[in-house]
Amino acid sequence: MNRREFSWALYDWANSAFPTVVTTFVIATWFTRAVAPDPVAGQAMWGWMQTLAGVAIALLSPVLGAVADAGGRRRSMLAICTLAAAGATAAIWFAQPSPGWAVFVLACVGLGTIAFEVGTVFYNAMLPTVTTSERMGRISGLAWGLGYAGGLACLLLCLFLLIRPDPPFFGLDRAAGEPIRATAVLVGLWMLVFGWPVLVMLRDPPRPQGQPRPGWGEAARGGLQEIWSVLRGLPARPNMLRFLVARLFYTDGLNTLFAFGAIFAAGVHGLSFEEVLYFGIAMNVSAGLGAAGFGLIEDRLGSRRTVLVALWCLVVLGIGLVMVTSATVFWALALLLGLFFGPAQAASRTLMARIAPPEEVTAHFGLFALSGRVTGFIGPAVLAGVTAATDSQRAGMATVVVFMAAGALLLAGVRERG
Repeated sequence: MNRREFSWALYDWANSAFPTVVTTFVIATWFTRAVAPDPVAGQAMWGWMQTLAGVAIALLSPVLGAVADAGGRRRSMLAICTLAAAGATAAIWFAQPSPGWAVFVLACVGLGTIAFEVGTVFYNAMLPTVTTSERMGRISGLAWGLGYAGGLACLLLCLFLLIRPDPPFFGLDRAAGEPIRATAVLVGLWMLVFGWPVLVMLRDPPRPQGQPRPGWGEAARGGLQEIWSVLRGLPARPNMLRFLVARLFYTDGLNTLFAFGAIFAAGVHGLSFEEVLYFGIAMNVSAGLGAAGFGLIEDRLGSRRTVLVALWCLVVLGIGLVMVTSATVFWALALLLGLFFGPAQAASRTLMARIAPPEEVTAHFGLFALSGRVTGFIGPAVLAGVTAATDSQRAGMATVVVFMAAGALLLAGVRERG
């Protein structure tokens, strides 16, 4: 990697701490065990929060992506989102392990999730300007692998610096949940410390000579016109439309799996809080190896084919995960499953960068985020509804397999080049 490629990839290292520590392993588990009335109610409440966040992301991403295209402000809008995500996450420190604080925790995580997801629109849109078309698959995959490594590194710090020490370091009160709450502060700082190189090294594309940068109001008007033009033109581009619809389904399944994986492991297989952290560490190692490994061959294999291989492996292993009763077998299948998380996401990002028009790339990455979130409320809502109706976490988690299989079937008809 050259300096520009590495600076861009380092942002994956910076922001991956949020989904790893907050929405998947530490804060999600703490919420269901210590804040919510009980684990089943906690899973349902977490699902509804993710549903509302998904609706907001679906509405904001394409519009703000088009605004960034019109105003040439990807970098400044990425900075705003990074600060917002870090601040909302750090605010979890003020929560107490009591049902009375459930709404506050859900609000912090929801706002952080919105800022995190919208920020990735501007970040992903930088990919075509960072490297050549021939290297996009490699750089995207290696960046995703670096992201898993960053999530793992932050998770290890949380475990050995804040959660495991007894008595806790820094005078933290274990009875008040302060070691767990402090992990949210660590994540906020992590995002700020490692997120700045991309903001310094990668400037926005220059404006045409003699053309001034529009103000925010003009950029907003131009962005709305652009996104309307892009949406209106989608029926005439069936390849792009089919890809977005396919991603709508399989990303819904992936996001739901990420959001509820640790909750499922703790509730169904009785993993302790510390075991959940070890589970998260192992999954990040597996996922990082898979993302980096597939990244090295994606440009030869093809982005579409890489996503399809990953999705069908996730479907088969996912069926096994919701059926097994042995904790040992669950661990083995989960680690295999992790190998295919990264390729499904990183290769999707590369595929969009390859088929999106260069002059509208941020708007299309807004649609890319929209396709992963416009029905993002359905996955958590279906999981929450099935969990509540059956009083079974297994039944709820089984719904994610259906979403991924549907997405894979649709993606099979997409062409690599637009």
